[in-house]
Amino acid sequence: MNKTQRITFISDTLNEIYPDPPIPLSHSSTFTLLIAVILSAQCTDKRVNQVTPSLFLKGKKPSDMIKMGKQNIQKIIKPCGLSPQKSKAIFELSIILIKKYGGKVPESFEELESLPGVGHKTASVVMSQAFNHPAFPVDTHVHRLAQRWRLTNGKSVKKTEEDLKRLFPVSEWNKLHIQFILYGREYCQARKCYGIECQICKECNPNRKSRIITNKA
Repeated sequence: MNKTQRITFISDTLNEIYPDPPIPLSHSSTFTLLIAVILSAQCTDKRVNQVTPSLFLKGKKPSDMIKMGKQNIQKIIKPCGLSPQKSKAIFELSIILIKKYGGKVPESFEELESLPGVGHKTASVVMSQAFNHPAFPVDTHVHRLAQRWRLTNGKSVKKTEEDLKRLFPVSEWNKLHIQFILYGREYCQARKCYGIECQICKECNPNRKSRIITNKA
């Protein structure tokens, strides 16, 4: 199977398994999605979804987060890890959103990435899932699968993103990145498949016998 055939097979398989993939992080607005993505850094989406109902009950809007204050935010989000840094970022970006953007989340990569706690991956998720702009956010699942499926050399997350954007049509990016995440969790886990067990890994690499060690994101 050459690269073109692999790309087609991967896309077809993911569309068959996840024809209409749900957004993994629970949210009710662009702002709550942004906060949820910030909390997901070095934390599972499952844990984030367990924490955010309590947080969003008191902080659905930037003005609410400011009223709560950093200490109260930190207490609620502690199970997500890195709570001092994340609570500081949430509090400070809420102030910026009120002062600079009228309480709304800006709709551009440059403006999003200028906010505290918002890197390129977080901005990409918000741009794709909230604003429907083409983006291919690369998290640990996407980075791992792209290497196992020989779509990138895995030297960096940036390189993986560039390679995936080059290989797949722009119209598929927003859906594909969620499909990669869901497939990685369900069928191609970090400490289970190792590039030789799941359906896509076996079809894309029929001659692979030994485990493949991927670079971490």
